[in-house]
Amino acid sequence: MLQTFILIDDFSAERKKAVTNTQTVPPTSADVSGRHMLPEPKLKHLGFRLHPHKHDSPAEGNVHLADAVILAVLPEEIASWRSRLTAIKPLPLIWWCDEFTFPGSNCTLDMEIDGMLSPGMNASEIHCTMLLSFNRHIQRRDWHMEREQLLSRLEERKWVEQAKRILCEIKGITEADAYDFLRKQAMNERKRIVDVSTSIVKVYQLLQDQNKGGRTR
Repeated sequence: MLQTFILIDDFSAERKKAVTNTQTVPPTSADVSGRHMLPEPKLKHLGFRLHPHKHDSPAEGNVHLADAVILAVLPEEIASWRSRLTAIKPLPLIWWCDEFTFPGSNCTLDMEIDGMLSPGMNASEIHCTMLLSFNRHIQRRDWHMEREQLLSRLEERKWVEQAKRILCEIKGITEADAYDFLRKQAMNERKRIVDVSTSIVKVYQLLQDQNKGGRTR
């Protein structure tokens, strides 16, 4: 369960000013609600631990302390923050949506957020959002890992296919025999087939470049 958060609020001052102008309770009260509800006191009141980001210090310093990040920023700022933070530690990203962070219906929302909080949510809705955000983050992380593995396998397959074509051309053998050659060579050298294939392709390309260079002299 998500308990500790980094809070990045680009509109903290504006939100407090709006609360002061429209509410009779102090802006730091945990009971502030409605369209100007403050993220920090509300979440702290529900038992969550927050590390508010100060603009004169890097938010990345608290990444290792947090279970997730709450972004109270404009939609166009989400991608930048995601890149900065996930480069250090992949965390669930929860967007705080209110009239400051989503000023108009023409805004484009980043799809790689894991959840969304809004000022009118009650305690049950917030806890439910936290749970769904965590599950969504796990699913998204697993999908990215599977995607990277597939891309890696495709890249390895390209090297093997290139090496097979080179062996077929040079040795005049079939693709099956070429693959068998690569497999035996990998066993003899105690390497992966893709490593042997990569070496063959690079040596072949080097020889081709040298031959081209020799003909131009």
